[in-house]
Formats: sequence, structure tokens, C-alpha cells
Amino acid sequence: MLLKISEAAEISGVSVRTLQYYDKIGLLPPHSFSPSGYRYYGGDELKRLQQILFLRELDFSLEKIGTILDSSGTERISALEKQLGLLQLKKKRLDSIIKLAAETIKTERGEREMQYNELFEAFSMKEIEEHRKTYEDEAEQRWGQGNAFRQSIKKTSAYGGREWKMIKGEEQDIYGDFIAAMTEGTSSEAAGAAVDRWRKHISRYYYDCSLEILSGLGLMYSEDQRFRENIDKRKNGLAAFMSGAIAVYCEKK
Repeated sequence: MLLKISEAAEISGVSVRTLQYYDKIGLLPPHSFSPSGYRYYGGDELKRLQQILFLRELDFSLEKIGTILDSSGTERISALEKQLGLLQLKKKRLDSIIKLAAETIKTERGEREMQYNELFEAFSMKEIEEHRKTYEDEAEQRWGQGNAFRQSIKKTSAYGGREWKMIKGEEQDIYGDFIAAMTEGTSSEAAGAAVDRWRKHISRYYYDCSLEILSGLGLMYSEDQRFRENIDKRKNGLAAFMSGAIAVYCEKK
């Protein structure tokens, strides 16, 4: 059974104009056209539309959504898994704000009195600032007042809360890649892909991560107790695995 574009819009909650736009950019072509040019949509098109709406909820761009939907099933699953870190961060913050709202209602009713620190705890940037400082400390420890340290200071000083949340979400995704690759070994393709993504992440948001710098970071992750313990909080042995994978990656390059 085929639906007219107006019927597809009504059943999905998406406007006709949006469906027309999705067709225009090649994201969701209709099943067919009537002789007079009206668009018709079938089951496959509606299923694809449902996937588009789902991926939009996960903050993927339309361009990225098109790439995901046209890729293999494995790649689609991987893209979704890599988005989990960002969603978890958003959920954590939202849960804190919901809790704050509930406590504020109790305060307004005179049921309790909130302490000063509770008033703003949900909006705290402490965790994010600690994350920023970790990378600055990392750059300073390895290169002092060198170019990497100066780049790190310059880039990170321009980031606000929104940018840090996105950066941290991406970082958690990459840690997830490394953890998933641990069963395959430091020489595996998955481990190499995780290292490559890690290197690009550092270069994009902190400082130019040359092979020399990357190799130094790998050693620091396993030899420096502070960094090793911080990484291993995610999974025991992760720091050593990352160090080994980075060493293999640099040797191949």
C-alpha cells in the first residue's frame, strides 16, 4: 500500500516540506511519482524515514545520516555505538537537572531548605574543567613550554561547556573503540583504527599529534602512574593496551 506524501507526513509527524527536502537532497526518495508528479511512499520508505528520525534524535547531521543508512549493517551499528558516550553524558546532566528541579519544588513548598552548593551543582563545569586540565598537564609534562603546550592552551581556552561536552563524548567513544579492540590484540585492525582516531582527536582539539608525540604519549600512558590509573578507571589494563597499540601503529607508519 502506497501513501501520498500528505499521508506519510501525517503518520510520521514530519512536514510535507521536510519530506520534499529529504527527496531533494537524496536522503529519502519516494517510492514513485504519480503522472501529475505527486510523491508516493511505501513500507521501505517509511522504515527509512523512521531510521532518519531516530538518528536525528542522536544529533547526527543529515549528511552523516545518509552515509550511515547507505552503509553496511556493521557500520551502522558501529556509528550508533560511538554515539552512546555523548548520549550518556547528556543523560547524566539531564538527570542532575531533573533532580534539582524536584528539590527546588520541595524548597518552594517549604518542605526542605537547599544548601548553597546544591543550587548550582547540576550546572557545575568541574568535571569538564578537570578534563581540560588533564590534557594541558599532559602537554606540559611532555613538552613544557613547547609548541604542543602552547597549542593546547590556545585551543582549550576557547572552548565553552557545549564544546567540552562534545569533545568528552567523542573521547568516550574512542575509549570504547580501544576496549572493544582489546580482545583482538594490539596489532589488530580495530586497534589501529582506534589509535588513528585517537591521534586525529588530539590533533583536532588539543595540539598537532605527530608520530613522535603519539609515541611519547603511548609510553606515558603505561609508565606514568597518574595517567595509567586515570585510563584504567574505564577498564583494567586499558592503559597498557593503548600503549601497545600506539607502539604498533607508530612502527607501521
